[in-house]
Amino acid sequence: MSKKPNVLFIMVDQQRYDCIGFSQEYPVRTPNIDDLAKNGIWFMNAYTNIPLCTPARSALINGRRPETFGTLWNHDLGSAIKPLEPREYSWPRELRKLGYNNAYLGKWHVHPQYNPKAYGYEHYVSLNEYTKFREKKYPERKLSDGIRIDEEEKLTKWHGEIDPIPLEDSRTHWLSRKASEMLEKLSRKADPWHIRIDFSEPHLPYNPNGKFVGMYSPENIPAWGGFAEEFINKPYIQKQQLYNWQVENFEWKDWAKIVAKYYAVISQVDHAIGQILNTLERLKLEEDTIVIFTSDHGDLCGSHRMMDKHFVMYEDVVKVPLILKWSGKIRGNSTCSEFVYNLLDLPPTILELLDMTIPDFFQGRSLVPFLKGEILPDWRQEIVATYHGQQFGLFTQRMYRTHAWKYIWNPTSIDELYDLREDPFELTNEIYNTKHKDRLKEFRRRLFSILLEEGDPFINNNWMRDQLLNSHKL
Repeated sequence: MSKKPNVLFIMVDQQRYDCIGFSQEYPVRTPNIDDLAKNGIWFMNAYTNIPLCTPARSALINGRRPETFGTLWNHDLGSAIKPLEPREYSWPRELRKLGYNNAYLGKWHVHPQYNPKAYGYEHYVSLNEYTKFREKKYPERKLSDGIRIDEEEKLTKWHGEIDPIPLEDSRTHWLSRKASEMLEKLSRKADPWHIRIDFSEPHLPYNPNGKFVGMYSPENIPAWGGFAEEFINKPYIQKQQLYNWQVENFEWKDWAKIVAKYYAVISQVDHAIGQILNTLERLKLEEDTIVIFTSDHGDLCGSHRMMDKHFVMYEDVVKVPLILKWSGKIRGNSTCSEFVYNLLDLPPTILELLDMTIPDFFQGRSLVPFLKGEILPDWRQEIVATYHGQQFGLFTQRMYRTHAWKYIWNPTSIDELYDLREDPFELTNEIYNTKHKDRLKEFRRRLFSILLEEGDPFINNNWMRDQLLNSHKL
């Protein structure tokens, strides 16, 4: 039997879909990721099922929505978290049983006590190793840990600053170097390998190396389409976030300085990814390796005048980049416009590509037909995302999105309804427009049906059911 393909899985953190050059939406330069997309398949409508690190990453490993096993928020945001336990299913563990050499490098953020080795990975390179490396080599060159960096420019530590150390020793390029070393190590073995590389970037604070800072001038950064937010008929928590992050008085000129750093970090990550892909090419493993690139969720970074990703379901945070490439096996230079869940659809996709059995409890569907250029008439026409607010107070949300509309159920606040064809940047909440009354009822009932089918425990009481089934909602 011929050797099974290798799997190189690259995940970044808080990467907007529209900030990859290939999307042609904002002027961010990502030549290496663009080349990956040109030679593979680019999914134009990929969505995270939950825009928060720990539950998103747990869903990816387990193949189910995090509500089914109880991981509702990041484990470092409160003691009530129920992390994904090692006893739960993990598809990397199934690869290990098949003879794969599995390695995990970079950000973990799934369980506070157990590392990737408890979930099927044989090798693990932790970012704690980088912290020790940096502190030893550059003890005097530390990034700011104070709240305020520059009073005049109104920048806090969360907005980031220029990283003073050489590029080759930055976290992005240290990780790419470790990844290349792992590629070389595992490629010398007879068995196939699965290597997952998780960059912490471009998550805030944005700390780019000086080489990339000069690529973007704040004066030339266009405002986000959603920046004209006025918070009319929007949930109170959204405007409150401006005060939580101390950005309530920011104008675009203030945000442009921050967005320029976000762009710069993205280009820096792209450069690091390019080094990994160069190693794959140098080892002549391109035709033997499935390459996957995606992100756990996006980033507001000033869109809707907010930062980070909490308490909202805007496209800025739920729509993500997704690329699959397998030279000679997946048709290159292709796109797919169907609705896909990157975190839920990738587990069955990977297993099918490796001729493995797909568990019937998976809540995603394999993308393999799209990799072959097939059309599936019964493919999903809607996307549902969930969120369980915790960082600034409890605020539960459920999103229901079709190709033309988005409905957001906020049980403890005003709901949201957006006509995405007329209002692509989600600035006008149509929830009180009576002409959409029947459509709203339909969306609420359909959302309830999906949540019930997929085991969301949040609807298991009459008060919650009543809001969706009977539209008893302000």
